[in-house]
Amino acid sequence: MPMPSIRELPPLLVRADASAAIGTGHVIRSLALIQAWLRQGGAAIFLSRCDNGPLREHISAAGMDFIPLESNEDSVNFEAMRALLAQKKTFFVVLDGYHFGPEQQKAVRAAGHRLLFIDDMAHFSNYHADILLNQNIGASKLSYRCEPKTMLLLGPRYALLRPEFAEARRRVRTVREAARRILVTLGGCDSENVTLKVIGALRRLGSSRFEVRIVLGSANPHVDSIRAAAASLPMFAEVLIDARDMASQISWADVAITAAGSTCWELACLGLTPVTIVIAENQRAVADELDMAGISLNAGWHGDLSAEHLTMKIESLLYSSFRRLRMSQQGRELVDGRGADRVISALLNLSCVEAA
Repeated sequence: MPMPSIRELPPLLVRADASAAIGTGHVIRSLALIQAWLRQGGAAIFLSRCDNGPLREHISAAGMDFIPLESNEDSVNFEAMRALLAQKKTFFVVLDGYHFGPEQQKAVRAAGHRLLFIDDMAHFSNYHADILLNQNIGASKLSYRCEPKTMLLLGPRYALLRPEFAEARRRVRTVREAARRILVTLGGCDSENVTLKVIGALRRLGSSRFEVRIVLGSANPHVDSIRAAAASLPMFAEVLIDARDMASQISWADVAITAAGSTCWELACLGLTPVTIVIAENQRAVADELDMAGISLNAGWHGDLSAEHLTMKIESLLYSSFRRLRMSQQGRELVDGRGADRVISALLNLSCVEAA
């Protein structure tokens, strides 16, 4: 049977949330998948409970139908999703969130829809999906209890990155002998204010020759204290709020200090060497695996991290161009920026099998 045209395919129905508690990563990577689908000429509906005003605006402008969910309760009870699933229209459903357990997964399948489930930890007793995606390094080591026909997409080969990263990757990264540009990005919320601890470590560098860019989300509750601390650094430091051109920020920098979340795949794709800080339990394995693969330096759990230890990690990258070059090459080999296209191909193949 020939592969059906995009017009014959069902639209994507995507659900992911963002908040100060869970961060913005689920929404950002879901948007990358939607953008890849839209580039193919498909249609998409995105349901999200998103507390971040600028991120909501970004979603609204992305070209899909956006249904904002205002109720905290709906994040758990799935009612808005069930109402759409009950329509006669058939969807490719995408769920990304730790609160969408086996019952919600089964509800999608029972309503006659195909399901792509995005996961990070293999923490559910069972998974009920047509396709299961875990984009993290080390995902193949996890034990997923799935149905026999479930397609597993595991590892950074399937990392969901926005198209700007594939474009920026075409430009050659110059690894400078003397690194001086430092990018700090601890996620969209950073509720524990780990950024302030990073600024303390940067102060210990004691040199005015460095330049620092600190990227914060507008949902960060500590913007004022971070601005004040950055202004007191001995080097030039600027604070950017809701920077949408992250590929440009990453291309600018020589070294990054980041949480061990989705940003790691953006950095790897563009060959920027990071020091990673674990700010959530689900980041521990990623930080360990990236360190063992020679792609980042793991500074460890944020609560145990001293300024002295973090400064030492940063200096070990700043003052070794050979180490940065080797890690940059390793990162680019791991993530090529085409993960979203590979996931879309898997969805199309699933539709082709169904049509046959």
